[in-house]
Amino acid sequence: MLAWPIILSNITVPLLGLVDTAVVGHLPESRYLAGVTLGATLFSFLYWGFGFLRMGTTGLTSQAVGREDDGAIRNLLGQALIMATIIGILLILLSTPLITLGLWLLDGSEQATRLAREYAGIRILSAPAVLANYAILGWFLGQQNSRVTLLIMVVTNSVNIVLDLLFVVGLGMTSDGVAWATVIADYTALVLGLGLVVRQLRLLQGNFLRDRLVKLAAYGELIQVNAHLFVRTLGLLFAMAFFTSRGASQGDVILAANAVLLQFIMLTSYGLDGFAHAAEALIGRAFGRRAWNEFHDFVGAATRFSLLTAGGAMLAFALAGNLLIALLTDLEPVRETAAEYLPWMIAMPALAVWSYLLDGVFIGATATREMRNSIFVGLAVYLPLWWLTQHLGSGLGNHGLWLAFTGFTLVRSLTLGGYYLHYRRHYWHGAAPAARSQR
Repeated sequence: MLAWPIILSNITVPLLGLVDTAVVGHLPESRYLAGVTLGATLFSFLYWGFGFLRMGTTGLTSQAVGREDDGAIRNLLGQALIMATIIGILLILLSTPLITLGLWLLDGSEQATRLAREYAGIRILSAPAVLANYAILGWFLGQQNSRVTLLIMVVTNSVNIVLDLLFVVGLGMTSDGVAWATVIADYTALVLGLGLVVRQLRLLQGNFLRDRLVKLAAYGELIQVNAHLFVRTLGLLFAMAFFTSRGASQGDVILAANAVLLQFIMLTSYGLDGFAHAAEALIGRAFGRRAWNEFHDFVGAATRFSLLTAGGAMLAFALAGNLLIALLTDLEPVRETAAEYLPWMIAMPALAVWSYLLDGVFIGATATREMRNSIFVGLAVYLPLWWLTQHLGSGLGNHGLWLAFTGFTLVRSLTLGGYYLHYRRHYWHGAAPAARSQR
């Protein structure tokens, strides 16, 4: 009951990505798709790097729900929104050097980089709204209110898709139209989210406490949890950006083909994250109450549904992968190139399912240090494996890049699995003391 609205809301995000890719992919030249790909990857760093505002808020809020602490629930929202606003304003102020550095690191072609710079200069304007929306969604999810999450995401992404079509197809804009559509949709989401927050606050006892909002010391727990999540997310996004950059170095056709295939991964990830997000809220509540039997029941339920989802994705990609590629772009060289690497997409869900699932478990338990460590271990395999595939013999080219990325995903899953088994055996059972909360 908690997962299905999350799954539906999550699926609207890759559907938006599919529309973005399809709209730009049907423009006359592949450079537009390459430019949007570079720009969107850059914002994976600038926005998703602060995804801790969603994850940390969910974990801590769900634990406060388990303790039946309305005051903590209320003040966690205030703290998260203040952090989001400050960070968002700083991103706008620092946008020029951040965009310049980011595009230099991504190393795209001159034409694609020029279009990406224009796209990024527009997208950065939505920074405060995006980060505040992260906090709002995390807060509602932590209270097991997934239907509000569904409402916000559906309205936001529907606005974005309609404006994509209006600006690009109707008004003849290119990558700049995609960027403006996203900015307007982000602020639409913020207005809607704040309205829903006001309504929810009426159901909670107490008031906001000034000391909890203005004194830095009061942010200690939130900062401690979020610091590990921030580093973890940056590591994950570095892995994605490195992948895009090495694809871009092989030419715009490879870059565009990889962008199409990454939509397969995004589609799968948001489906799997539906159960992971449900696990965050329910496991966090059980963790707050130290109800360990309930804790592990939720882990088992999320595992069963996640495996079914991964299996369905593999079957769908095997049977209809080429059709989906054709829907995303009518550029024949891009289609042929994407089809060559499609087998990697068929295998990916079976390897990645565990990392998505266990992320949900560890967020609910606020075991964020372990999540951070899993990324470091994965990168320690990913980068050397990529180097070996490119420099041994004749080199494996883009197949080597996909092999390295797949290895990163597998190692991350195995590392999280090892941590889970260790903590279940030693700490997450019986009357475990609060000091072992792994915060």
